[in-house]
Amino acid sequence: MATVTPHRLRAGRGIELALLVLALAIGIGAYALVGLNTRGQVPANIVGYGLGIAVIAFGLHLVLRLRAPYADPVILPTVVALNGLGLAMIYRLDVAEAARGHLEDFASRQLAWTALGGIFAAAVLITLKDHRTLRRYTYTAMIVGLVLVVLPLVPGIGADINGARIWVHIGGNSLQPAELAKLALAIFFAGYLVTNRETLALAGRKVLGLQLPRARDLGPILLVWVFSLGVLVFERDLGTSLLFFGLFVAMLYIATERVSWVLIGLALFAGGAALAARSFAHVGARFTIWLHAMDPAVYSKSPGGSEQLVRGLFGMASGGLFGTGLGQGRPDLVPYAESDFIVSSLGEELGLTGLIAILTCYLVFSQRGLRTAVGVRDGFGKLLAGGLAFVVAFQCFVVVGGVTRLIPLTGLTMPFLAYGGSSLLANWVIVALLLRVSDDARRPFAAGVRVFGNVPRGRPVPDGARAVRGDGATAEEAIYQPTEIVSGPIRKSRTPESSGGEK
Repeated sequence: MATVTPHRLRAGRGIELALLVLALAIGIGAYALVGLNTRGQVPANIVGYGLGIAVIAFGLHLVLRLRAPYADPVILPTVVALNGLGLAMIYRLDVAEAARGHLEDFASRQLAWTALGGIFAAAVLITLKDHRTLRRYTYTAMIVGLVLVVLPLVPGIGADINGARIWVHIGGNSLQPAELAKLALAIFFAGYLVTNRETLALAGRKVLGLQLPRARDLGPILLVWVFSLGVLVFERDLGTSLLFFGLFVAMLYIATERVSWVLIGLALFAGGAALAARSFAHVGARFTIWLHAMDPAVYSKSPGGSEQLVRGLFGMASGGLFGTGLGQGRPDLVPYAESDFIVSSLGEELGLTGLIAILTCYLVFSQRGLRTAVGVRDGFGKLLAGGLAFVVAFQCFVVVGGVTRLIPLTGLTMPFLAYGGSSLLANWVIVALLLRVSDDARRPFAAGVRVFGNVPRGRPVPDGARAVRGDGATAEEAIYQPTEIVSGPIRKSRTPESSGGEK
C-alpha cells in the first residue's frame, strides 16, 4: 500500500480574473482605436459594447467559481481577447461599408451571438457536472452529427451559397450545421475509440521499420474517409471534409499512440484530394486558384477566380511588419473580409507582429487544451479534450494556410474572430467542455488517500473514491492501467511489508 500525499493546488480564479481584465482592455481598446482612427472620436456605443462584453466575461468567471473552481484559468481570458479583437475588426469593416452608403451592423449581431454563446457555455458548465456523462450518448452523438452534416442537402431548407451547399435556412435565419456537427462527432469519436483502442492498437506487419495495424482494423478509418469524401462531393465543402477526417485521425493517434495511423491518414487524404481534384470541377478549381493565383486568366475569371485571394495577399503585404493601424487600412476591398478573410484584414492593420500575437493566443489555447488532456484521469476525457483542442488548432491552420496561399482555400472561418453565429456558438461550447474537463484534471486528491492494487477490468471504482475521482469511473475509461482508490483518514502511513501485506 502506498499513501498519496495531498498537495495544495491553487484554483487559479484570481489569476483568471486579472487576465480577464487585460483581455477586456485589449478588446475594448481596439474598438476605441477603430473609432478614433476612422471618425476622429471614440464610438458612441463603446459604453454599451464594453458593458456587454464585460458581463459575458465576468458572468462566465462567476459560473466557474461556483461550478468548476479548478478549471484552467487561462482558457477563458484567451478566448475573450480573441473574441474582442474580432468584434473590433468587424466594427471597423462596418464603418468602411457605412462610408460607402451601405449600412451594415455585423458588429452588433456578432456581439449578440457572443452573448448567446456565453449563455450556452454557462449552461453546459452548470448542467454538465461530470464530462464522463457524455460517454453514455456515444452513438446518439454519432446520429446527431450525421444528421447535422446531411441537413443542407434536404430540399427546402438547404441553401447553395458561393458554390457550397453547407447552409440551412430556418425561420429566416441561416445556420451552418457542420460547425455543430464537429462537437457531436468529437463526442462520438472519443466514446468509440476509448472502447476499441486496444483492438486498434494491435500490431500487424512491420514494413520499413514501421509497425502497421492489422488489415481488419482499417475499417473505421476507411469509413470516415468515405464519409469525408461524401461531404466533399455532395456539399462541395472542402474545409468540413478535411476537418472531420483530420479530427478522427488525430483522436485515433491519441488513443493508440501509433504513428502508422497518422501516415495512413495522410496517404488516404492525399489520394482522396488527388481523386477529387481530377473528378470534380469545383475541387479542381480550388487547386487551380491555389497554384495559379497570379495568372490573369485565373484572376479575372468570374465566378470562381482568384481575385479575393490575391486582394487578401496584397492587403497583408501593405500591412508590413507593424501594420497600417486599426482603422487606417483598406481591408474592405477584400470580399467577405469580416468572415472568410478576417485574418488578412487583421494582418493588414496589425501587421505581421499583430498577426503573430493573435496566432500565439491560439497556440496558448490549444496548449492548455492538450495539457488538460494529459492531466485528466479517464480515457474518455483525454480523448475528448485532446480532440477539441486539436479541432480548434487544425481549423486555424487550415484558415491561415488558405489565406496565405500555403494550402488551397477551404471556406472555414477563424474560431472566435470571424463573423458567424453557428461558428461562434459551437466554439463557445468547446470552451465550456474544455473548462469542465480541466476542472476534473486539476482538482487535487482528497486528504488521506490510500492507493491499493489494480482494479479488475470493467469493475467500478469503489464508492469511497467518488469524492476523489468523480462518480465511479471504470477501469476501461483510463488509457493507463487504473488503480483502486480508497479514501479515508490516515494517521500513519504503513508499507505492505510493515503491515504484513495489502489489506
